[in-house]
Amino acid sequence: MKLAVTFSDGEVFGHFGKTEEFKIYEISDGKIISSTVKDTGGRGHGDIVNFLKEENIDALICGGLGNGAKNLIEANGIRLYSGITGSADKAAEEFAAGRLSRCTDANCKEHDDGHDCSCGCH
Repeated sequence: MKLAVTFSDGEVFGHFGKTEEFKIYEISDGKIISSTVKDTGGRGHGDIVNFLKEENIDALICGGLGNGAKNLIEANGIRLYSGITGSADKAAEEFAAGRLSRCTDANCKEHDDGHDCSCGCH
């Protein structure tokens, strides 16, 4: 299984459509077996979903995202865990162990600096 986490300076990046890097984890038998950081190449919003498809991602952990991104992610069969904050590695470990609560809420309604992309699930 492959998991992607929006990534910046070791943390889950807070806005899916603006993420410049993903940390991609290979998971087997409830454990992380490898990870790598990949640059999105300047892609934005919908084209990031194409990046995830190219990487054969099964699940995504992210901070905030809007309805359009949420719908596109789910339409491509990628399991969504949104509204996550903090350490990317810790979130991935919780996911691998089956302890990460699944939230699929679109939680970004504004696209200007300073808006809140928090999710009521976490």
